Amino acid sequence: MPLKKTFKGGVHPPEQKNWTEKKKIKEVKAPETVIIPLQQHIGSPNKPLVEKKDTVKMGQVIGKSSKFVSAVCHASVSGTVTAVEKRPHPLGINVLSVVIENDGNDTWQEKPKKDNNYMKLSNDIMKQRIQEAGLAGMGGAAFPSHVKLSPPDDKSIDCVILNGVECEPFLTADHRLMLENTDEILAGLNIIMKILDVSKAIIGIEKNKPDAIKKMGKRTAKMDAVSVLPLKVKYPQGAEKQLIKAATGREVPSGGLPMDVGCLVHNVGTTLAVYEAVSSKKPLIERVVTVTGPGVKKPGNVKVRIGTPFQHIIDSCGGYKKNAAKIINGGPMMGISQITDEVPVIKGTSGILVLDEKTAQLHKEKPCIACARCVDICPMQLVPSHIASYIEYKDVDKAQKTGLLDCMECGSCSYICPSKRNLVQYIKLGKMIWNEKQQAK
Repeated sequence: MPLKKTFKGGVHPPEQKNWTEKKKIKEVKAPETVIIPLQQHIGSPNKPLVEKKDTVKMGQVIGKSSKFVSAVCHASVSGTVTAVEKRPHPLGINVLSVVIENDGNDTWQEKPKKDNNYMKLSNDIMKQRIQEAGLAGMGGAAFPSHVKLSPPDDKSIDCVILNGVECEPFLTADHRLMLENTDEILAGLNIIMKILDVSKAIIGIEKNKPDAIKKMGKRTAKMDAVSVLPLKVKYPQGAEKQLIKAATGREVPSGGLPMDVGCLVHNVGTTLAVYEAVSSKKPLIERVVTVTGPGVKKPGNVKVRIGTPFQHIIDSCGGYKKNAAKIINGGPMMGISQITDEVPVIKGTSGILVLDEKTAQLHKEKPCIACARCVDICPMQLVPSHIASYIEYKDVDKAQKTGLLDCMECGSCSYICPSKRNLVQYIKLGKMIWNEKQQAK
């Protein structure tokens, strides 16, 4: 096996994978009501195609945009639309959503059926099926997959990287997928390589998943074009730019994209969905989520319908412990705290973390002591303390010139700061202010 590779910077938070890494994926029964936000992706929001009292079928398109950079939404159950209105979204905003009362019948509009000749399809038909399935990056970024697989003619891709790193503490959904759906993920990788006409692929997996490394290595042993790369355990090893640097030595320029250095990165969950979309025309109506933390009774990895409320999923895992204090969409480093457990699972929901009173306790912020630890560990080689200070004192222009927009909000700076400054929170606020300022011009 190749030597373990990594990138400059990063931190080593407690992994906390032991809660669920040995727990096989279990399917959760669909809830009585699903709430499906029409914006679950980067790009143009969808417009509703249904109204209150409409009857819908499973897999039916219920939201669509005319823009290319978008991802359609489907009904994840059959039943009756009870509302089309703004509802709380796990990203902390209110989003126009379609609320469907489940009739319990799971009546498909078009039931997925395996096409044994799917690898003979043209690249355009493959991308069309991916677009019609509503695929968006399931590692959290939620960038529409058909767009990602359509690079401009002047951007030549020569390497596909399959992201099985899952560096965020607590989360193990991708780990379980690599163990339980190995062949389907590799089939999806073959589809991606065919679409891009690429002859080289690297599967990046952190070394804290030796069983996944072993299984993927065994399955790819006779595949000359595909190699498995064990990576040093370090956060945020799974971020696109850091993974590309570790796997290929190439550095994505400031403001650039992976395609600028000839690479394309796909999460393993997204790759599995690519296989299902192309081989069976299956829309993205469900995903695997890790439910974990000291505040939930029976942590595990579960397959749930898109639009399932967090509460329903937590109840399926035994419910809350008495000392449960906080719910986070995602993991502790990049996740977002929730004000209600009625928010739904969306395409980018990889985990639901429930903290207890002890782990949810906030530290009092103190003045910066100029130790430069945030500079040492920043994977983007920024000066987070300076950027945050500019935002704190309302100078967003200087923050932008200092690298505000290059920050990927990994949270490493806030984690390492001995003064417990809310560095990444200031930076997130700065980006919101900057975007509003640009829109007002």
